[in-house]
Amino acid sequence: MTRETPINELKGVGIKRAELYKKLGIFTVGDLINHFPRRYIDFTQTVPVSEAPIGEHTVIKALVIKKNPAARIRQGLVLYKIFVQDDNGERVTIVFYNNRFAADALQEGEEYYFSGKITGNFTRKEMNTPTVLKTTETDLLRPVYPLTEGLSAAMVITNVSEVLKSADDSFFADMLPDSIRQEFSLSTYEYALRSIHFPKDEYAVQIARKRLAFDELLKLQLGMMMIKSRTRTANSCKMSRETVIMDEFFSSLPFELTGAQKRAVSEIIGDMCGETPMNRLIQGDVGSGKTAVAAAAAYFAAKNGFQTALMAPTEILASQHYKTLSEMLGALGIEVCLITGSMTKKQRAAAAERLEAGICHVAVGTHALISETTEFDKLGLVITDEQHRFGVNQRAALAVKGNDPHKLVMSATPIPRTLALIIYGDLDISILNELPKGRLKVETFAVTAKLRMRALGFVKKQLDEGRQGYIVCPMIEEGDQELAAAKKYAESLKNTVLAPYRTGLLHGKMSAAEKDKVMSAFKDHELDLLVATTVVEVGVDVPNATVIVIENADRFGLSQLHQLRGRVGRGQYQSYCVLIAENFTDESRQRLEVMAKTSDGFEISEYDLKMRGAGDFFGSRQHGLPDLKIADIAADRELLADCSRAAKELLEKSPDLAEYPLLRSETEELFSRNNNAAEAL
Repeated sequence: MTRETPINELKGVGIKRAELYKKLGIFTVGDLINHFPRRYIDFTQTVPVSEAPIGEHTVIKALVIKKNPAARIRQGLVLYKIFVQDDNGERVTIVFYNNRFAADALQEGEEYYFSGKITGNFTRKEMNTPTVLKTTETDLLRPVYPLTEGLSAAMVITNVSEVLKSADDSFFADMLPDSIRQEFSLSTYEYALRSIHFPKDEYAVQIARKRLAFDELLKLQLGMMMIKSRTRTANSCKMSRETVIMDEFFSSLPFELTGAQKRAVSEIIGDMCGETPMNRLIQGDVGSGKTAVAAAAAYFAAKNGFQTALMAPTEILASQHYKTLSEMLGALGIEVCLITGSMTKKQRAAAAERLEAGICHVAVGTHALISETTEFDKLGLVITDEQHRFGVNQRAALAVKGNDPHKLVMSATPIPRTLALIIYGDLDISILNELPKGRLKVETFAVTAKLRMRALGFVKKQLDEGRQGYIVCPMIEEGDQELAAAKKYAESLKNTVLAPYRTGLLHGKMSAAEKDKVMSAFKDHELDLLVATTVVEVGVDVPNATVIVIENADRFGLSQLHQLRGRVGRGQYQSYCVLIAENFTDESRQRLEVMAKTSDGFEISEYDLKMRGAGDFFGSRQHGLPDLKIADIAADRELLADCSRAAKELLEKSPDLAEYPLLRSETEELFSRNNNAAEAL
């Protein structure tokens, strides 16, 4: 038996059970052994029935005193009731549905451990479908696995036991060299694998989890470092500082760059003059001035005789970048052209002709930039805005328009440093953590739903003064419900003080063209108010918008709330964000207070990562981060630092991991779960 053995060939697993396993993504024996418990039941931690909290999982030790006959309560549903009593004489009714095997296994006069959730009240308590263990058992720390309907915990435990019993030494081959295990105080792989499933005690769980989490994070670091090293080819678009006077660009701006912007520009210029092509991320908060940094990079490239391509995810964002770059660069003799899908064939042909002839120095556009009809004379710099919205293939298609051009990525999503190093491990990072001088902080208020009408009255006051505003609809599940819910919410505003105002609607079921049309109307002040779902999170710059109301704010992650808040505060007027919470729990109040007291996106993202973990953090999967089965980037920061050291040591000895073939294949397997990452590796 090997890890590649199909799950249906494992003893005790037939075709039917194999189909259930497939629902959990388990196709092979290897998948099963990597299906780790999500928690453990410690059957030594029993409580008397009288002290068992209602509605919470607990373990009781009790004697079976009576078993009722099976009762058919409705067609297809059979009820089994067993009455048990603890040492103090307190009783609980154990209930099973359609599980004759579990009911028959309990014998009157025998004592058992029962683990489950107590329901009922203090005089009549029940425990439905508990996990049961004989008191004669010695292994009292039992795993709890993620399951699917039809697949019981006992089935998984039996099947995992069979794997561990039947596996030979090759099954437990250790991918780590002994030197790494000893340096970082790690157990053997076999010990970790056996103990994560069937630990002797809590300490064994900790030792096993540390080793397995280390393995995952190490493979993640190795994969990213290898991708980074492979992008380091010779610089075929090498530029020179000697021919460029950057002060000409800086002095032409109507504002002074922040220290962070100047630092980022210096890093970019250093990269483009270096021995290998630039591959850099500009990570900046909303309004931190990433476009000005991009303009400086394009200016430097143009003065060195190279063209720049800037690709944005939507036409309206592309148009916004085109307008901004034209204003910054046009007076300096640098021509900027726009290429989008909605332009007429004649307009695109004219722009493409000037681009191919080298007359146009900077091309701004959407996916149209990577079409076959768009050619560059001498492309030296590729800039992508909101990188996570483009796949690897799209970015690569733009890069091949030139001879291995420099790459600059812009992201307005503040990410904690630890997470950024993983997600963007193949990029060097520049952080813009200062806002331009004179930018007013958005005042933020968190209120209960009872104050909704007062909040809408506040919006009306802003609109009366000639300003504009956003209202983000209540958060619902994505899908067909979104359109109906958004329309219903917009319709409900007709019964409020906002009824007289010109209102637009923006939601995820609209086409890109429809979204652009609505956003353009709002930008041109043809609309006073925009009712939107979270699709407005990344939008255009509307300086006249000064207020945003976010419904169901308690259900959003803080980083997403911060992104939504960034829609306002982009002009000269004081701006406001009103967070309406349906459920003001202690936790939600604490989270929303963080929003109210700070406007630093990086501080907020650190708090958000700590509270929610990396798995839920702004949908990290779209950023090319492979799924992790046991490691937690938020909780395992120290382990992540150890893995970074270990990865560097291993790659110094063997840059392509040829000396560690099992480690190499495991790293490739981890990245194969994510197409973007696998293709890059």
